[in-house]
Amino acid sequence: MKELLRSNDPTVIAFATALLNGEGIDCFELDVNTSILEGSIRILPRRLIVREADLTAAQRAMRDNDIDLG
Repeated sequence: MKELLRSNDPTVIAFATALLNGEGIDCFELDVNTSILEGSIRILPRRLIVREADLTAAQRAMRDNDIDLG
């Protein structure tokens, strides 16, 4: 598994997840519970990971939809 995206904005993570699912790319969100525990100050980012074999296609999908991968 490789990290694709790290963001403090839950809407970006949700949008990226929907895009990847639409492309048939499985993904998993990390640090959800930790992010929720810290409240609404958004200090701790959430991470989205994908299989290493899907990384290039996932990065292309993010670029095509103007999602900054940092």
